[in-house]
Order: sequence, then C-alpha cells, then structure tokens
Amino acid sequence: MLDAFLGKTPGSEPLFAALRQCRTHLIGAAVFSALVNLLYLTPTLYMMQVYDRVVPTAGLTTLVLVSVVALLALASLAALDWLRTRILIRAGIQLDRDLAGTILTRVTEAGGRTQGVQALRDFDGLRGAVSGQGALALFDAPWTPIYLACCFLLHPLIGVLTLVGGIVLATLAWLNERDTRPRLGRATKAGTAAYAAQEALSGHSEVVQALGMRKAIIGRQLEGRRTATDAQAQAQLAGGRYSGAIKFFRLALQSAALGVAAFLVVKGEMSPGSIIASSVLLSRAVMPIEQLVGAWPALVQARTSWKSLIELFGKTAGHGQPRTALPDPVGRVSVEAVGVRLPGTEKPQLRAVSLILEPGQVLGVIGASGSGKTTLARVLAGALSPDTGAVRLDGAEYGARDSDSLARHIGYLPQSPTLFAGTIKENISRFADAAPEVDAAAVRAARTAGVHDLIQRLPNGYDTLLGPQGMGLSAGQAQRIGLARALYGDPVLLVLDEPNASVDQDGETALIAAVEAAAARGAAVVIVAHRAGVLAKADRLLALRDGVIQAEGPREDVLARLRGPRPAGLHEVKAG
Repeated sequence: MLDAFLGKTPGSEPLFAALRQCRTHLIGAAVFSALVNLLYLTPTLYMMQVYDRVVPTAGLTTLVLVSVVALLALASLAALDWLRTRILIRAGIQLDRDLAGTILTRVTEAGGRTQGVQALRDFDGLRGAVSGQGALALFDAPWTPIYLACCFLLHPLIGVLTLVGGIVLATLAWLNERDTRPRLGRATKAGTAAYAAQEALSGHSEVVQALGMRKAIIGRQLEGRRTATDAQAQAQLAGGRYSGAIKFFRLALQSAALGVAAFLVVKGEMSPGSIIASSVLLSRAVMPIEQLVGAWPALVQARTSWKSLIELFGKTAGHGQPRTALPDPVGRVSVEAVGVRLPGTEKPQLRAVSLILEPGQVLGVIGASGSGKTTLARVLAGALSPDTGAVRLDGAEYGARDSDSLARHIGYLPQSPTLFAGTIKENISRFADAAPEVDAAAVRAARTAGVHDLIQRLPNGYDTLLGPQGMGLSAGQAQRIGLARALYGDPVLLVLDEPNASVDQDGETALIAAVEAAAARGAAVVIVAHRAGVLAKADRLLALRDGVIQAEGPREDVLARLRGPRPAGLHEVKAG
C-alpha cells in the first residue's frame, strides 16, 4: 500500500528500510483496524435484534442478553481503537529513532549543497501521517466494500443507494484533491520560505536594530507570512467547500436510506429492524471516504515530504556508507582540477584549481573579495564537496574516509568561529565524550593556541558555559578558542580562514606561534588572510582571481610575479 501511494524510487531505500522496521506496528494496527471495523457492525445487529425479536415478543430476557453482548462488543471496539492509536504512535517513535539520526547525518555531511534546513520538518510531516489520522483513514478505507456488501444483503435497493452514494462521494473527494493539491503545494512552499526568513532574522536581530532596519525587515516578514497565510487559507477554503458538500451529501444519504428502508418495510420486503440498520450501515460504508477527505492534506503533505527526503537521500547517496579504515595520514594534500559552483549563483566560485601541499609547508591564499578564497578553504577542510575534480589526503580522496574519521585529521577555523552552546572545553574538544585524555588534549590545544591563560581568567575556566553561537565571548575570544578547536588532536592539515580578523596583537602573536608549531610537527597549513602578519611565515603563496589560480609558488616569487607593489587582497606584505 505504501509502495503504491509513495512510489519506490532510487533514494527511497532508507525510508522503506525504516518503514520495514515499523512493519510489526503497522500490521498490528491493520489487524486491530479490521477488528474495529467488524465491531462497528454491533449497533446495526443490536437494532435489528431489538426491533425484530424483542419488540414483537416483549422478550425482556432477550433484550438484556443482547444488550450485554452489545455493551461488551462496544467496549472491545473502544479498547481496540485505543490500542491501534497507541500502536501507531509507537510506530512514529520507532520511525523517529531509525531515521532522524540518518537525516541529520546526511544533512550535516552534505553541508550547504542540499536543502537541509527543511529536512526534519519534512520528516515530522511524514511521521505525523504514519502515526496519525492519515494512517487510520487508509486502514479503514478497504472496509468500505464490506459494508457495501452488507447493505446489499439487507436489500439490493439499499446496496444500490449506498454504491451510487459512495461513487458520488469518491468523485467529490477526487475533485477536492485535484483542486487543493496545487494550493497546498504553494502554501507549503510559502510557509517554508517565511519560516526560513524568520530564522535568519532571529540570528541577526542586533544588526537589524543597530542599522535602523527594524520596520522594513518586519514589513518584509509580515509580507512573507501574509503570502503563506493567504495560500494556506485558499487551500483550506477550497477543501472546506468539498468537505461541506461531502458532509451534506452523506447526511442526505442517511436520510434517504431511512426513507427507502421504510418504503421497503411497507412493501413487506424488509423487517422493521432494517430501517435504522440500513442508515447505520450506509453511514459506515461512506465514512472512510469522509475520513480520507479530512486526512487528505496531511497525506498530500506526507507525500511531498517523502519526495523531498528522497531528494536529500539521492543527493547524499554516498554518505553514511561503511568505509575501509585507512592508516592515519601524514598530511600530503593534493587538489586536482577542483571546480565549485554554489547553488543559486551564475558564475563558478572555483575553476580547475590544482595544487599540492607537502607536510610541514605553510601556504598563504590571497586574492580580492569574491575571488574564491573562502570556497577553497571550505573544500580543503572537507566542509564543501567540489562539483568537479578531487581533493586527496595522502592519495585518498576525502570521500574514501568517513566524515568524522576525516575530520580527526583536519583542523578548520572558518571566518566566523561558529562556537556552540556548551562549555569551552566541549567546544575545543569538538564535543568528544568526557574522559581524562580529552581534558588533557583540550588544554594542550588551548596552550598551543595561546588561549589557556585567557580561559583561566573566565568565571569557570574551561567549564564556562557558552550560549548559542558562542554567546558570552567577544569576537576575538571566540576566534582564539576556535583556533584551539582547530588544533585539537594535532591534525595533519590545518585550514585557517581569516584567523587574525578579530584578534589583537597578542592574539596574532599567539596565532603565528601556533602556525609555526603546527608546521614544525609536520602539519600542512593553509592560511587565508588579508593582513600580512601571519602570511610572513608562509613558505608559498597562492593568488586567486575570479576562482582561477593567478599565481602559485614560493612566497617571494609569487610577490614578484604579481603586478603592482601589492597583490589584490593583501596588505603590508613584508619579508620575514
């Protein structure tokens, strides 16, 4: 059923594997749904017994017995309905345990190349359909033909009325789906854009306030919300029309069933007990159709979410696969004709960039803003996968190692240090599990970065708790702790993007000492910088322009080859 509704396509394997883990829950819910739907016949049978046996014979004993049986059946119905709801909730929990970690891993490993922000929201929509009213509606729908057969057993005319009514209701349901599907799609897209804009604003509220953009930005936010709300309202209004029409037609059918049954009783073709029974059976036969109409938005959203998750898994098909354990690298880095074009951009950020970096060498990367320096740093750090070409560490492509295994050998300090909520020690140690050796390695990295004394002066030292985005530290302090994090574990490749942008003279002195120490122990070091202090220790320089290597080689040779007294993007270069 799920295969037919959702479609089994490449990239859906993790989703179907997770659903298979919920197979016991889903089968149990289906079995209980079958029993529930059988027990829904209880009121019909009870009324037929009362009108056909109890009333004509004044059999009070019979009345008591059939009433007790009916109560037991209805109690069983309520218990089974409660149980199947709990089972589906458990299925949702199981689905979350099996898939949430995989989705987060894929999103994290894919970096900025996929639309990962929406991934968990999509998954929650899918999980809600599997564990909520959408699944119940799908489980109840197959029982419509059985109730229809019961209507024919009462009388062919009642069966025909139910069949025609079901066809009309199904047609209304199809028209509802056809009309609301594009509206729901637009509403979902607009809502996603509005939430993404709000999340972006919450992270830059201080800038908005300081620059006097509050009213303008709030106006844009409200406009985005208004667009999303209007789209959602249009979808709800369109669905409401059909829901109202379906409810009216179902109630009219019930009344028609009473009238037709009364006519047949007068004609002597049915017993009096069948009058109300026919109305109840008809109502139960068409009820799943109405349930499907009510659950349809959630089911459509689940199918959209399913496709979005397939797209995510398809784009990250190579991630999360077991890798052969490779020996620890010594730090020889080769970049082979790497090209990068970020989503939403017209020009590539890097074009056919190639270089080789030996252990112990320090490479300075220079160039004007927008030349591709940061993109190259992200590629070297493993934070961004190239579209073309390859990056190798000791001859093995980055993808040959598990991402966490690769990251152990790479230290990366981005332009923004990007610290996380947690203690300073946890941030330096990359949130490794607590252990004495982890503490020692964190302190050693802080000493190498020259930030140990600064940390000791904080209220709780290494146990000082930081807020989201490293809240509680100045920009310079955050950058120096970010450097300690990059040095943690003595990586063989150190990638530093504008590492001296926010530090003072003492911080820059500590940075230069850390770079010298890393190179002395055999690490390859890549530094993207505009200020010349740290580049004075570079063995080689690489100059980028418009994503292409302009010059590369020994530091003095590159400076001599570049036109003008100072190359673009570099200030006060001095020999040292």
